[in-house]
Amino acid sequence: MASNGNSILLIDDDAELGALLSDYLRREGFRLRVAGNGDEGLALASSEEFRLVLLDIMLPGLDGFEVLRSLRKTSELPVIMLTARGEDVDRIVGLEMGADDYLPKPFNARELVARIKAVLRRMHAAPQAEAQPEEPSRISVGELTVDLAGYRAILGGRELPLTTIEFAMLRELMRARGRVLSRDALLDRVRGREFELFDRSIDVHISHLRQKLGDDPHNPRYIKTVRLVGYMFIG
Repeated sequence: MASNGNSILLIDDDAELGALLSDYLRREGFRLRVAGNGDEGLALASSEEFRLVLLDIMLPGLDGFEVLRSLRKTSELPVIMLTARGEDVDRIVGLEMGADDYLPKPFNARELVARIKAVLRRMHAAPQAEAQPEEPSRISVGELTVDLAGYRAILGGRELPLTTIEFAMLRELMRARGRVLSRDALLDRVRGREFELFDRSIDVHISHLRQKLGDDPHNPRYIKTVRLVGYMFIG
């Protein structure tokens, strides 16, 4: 796979947007590659190395959801969904399928860059945390282990296919084992304060994380919902 260093892949059929973002992102130190449809985007994603994917939902041929589904079969490459529909359901579906963030069109280029940088920072958060002497390299509870150095979660000897946000949420919940984390606290720990998010997005990520853990929300083994407050790791 060819490496492009700080390259970002944009999968969007809007040629004008691609040209504008290419110029803007170059000034921010990124190199943008553009694919005009889903098939081309998947081919590029498998043949070159990218830091992150910007993925439009409304694409000719394969739509953004189909592209994301195909990507997630083989890759945990960070994905920011772009949508012109402005409907919460599209954003929620994208998050449930493994997107790391979403941004409705039209958007401000500075906000896009802030989100890109926030997602990339989260990817490197675990190795940075390991450098602190008081932070263990692993957190284990029963059959579940969070490997901070390897940025992965292992359950019963099997690595879980978590997105960057899901991993960060699990890490923070396990760090606070036995204590309730409100949605706001979880947002602060996982995503910082670069931009606002709906509380609903937290619930979506938790739901997806529970599915991967095989955790029943009605009879939880790991993550308990504390009504009107937030979540608590109880494993």
